[in-house]
Amino acid sequence: MYAVQYMAIVVVLALMLYVLGKYGKKEFEWGDFLFWEVILLGLLIVAIFPLEMANEIRRLLGLGRGLDALFVIAIGLSYLLILKVYVAVDRTEREITELTRRIAIEMEEINRRLEEINKKL
Repeated sequence: MYAVQYMAIVVVLALMLYVLGKYGKKEFEWGDFLFWEVILLGLLIVAIFPLEMANEIRRLLGLGRGLDALFVIAIGLSYLLILKVYVAVDRTEREITELTRRIAIEMEEINRRLEEINKKL
C-alpha cells in the first residue's frame, strides 16, 4: 500500500467521524447523513483498493484505462452534488418568497386596521 493510500484512508475516516458528529448534534438529517456516509464509504473502498476498483469500473463502463473510469465516476458524483445543492437553494428561495408574501399580506392587513382606527378617532 502506498503512503497516499494511508493518507486518504485517514482523511476519509476523519470525515466519516465528522459527519457522524454532525448527525449526533442534529445538524444533519437522516437522509443527509446516509448520503454522505455512502459517498465516504465509496471513497474509502477506492482508497483501499484503487487499482481493483479502477479496473472494475473501467470494465463495466467499457473505457480504455482505469484512471479514466475514476474520473468519469468523479464527474458524475460532482454533478450529483451540484444537483443536491441546487435543489436545496431552490427550496430555500421558494420558502423565502412564500414567507415574504405572507408578511406583506399581514402588514397590509395591519395597516388597513390602523387606518380604520385612525378614522374612528
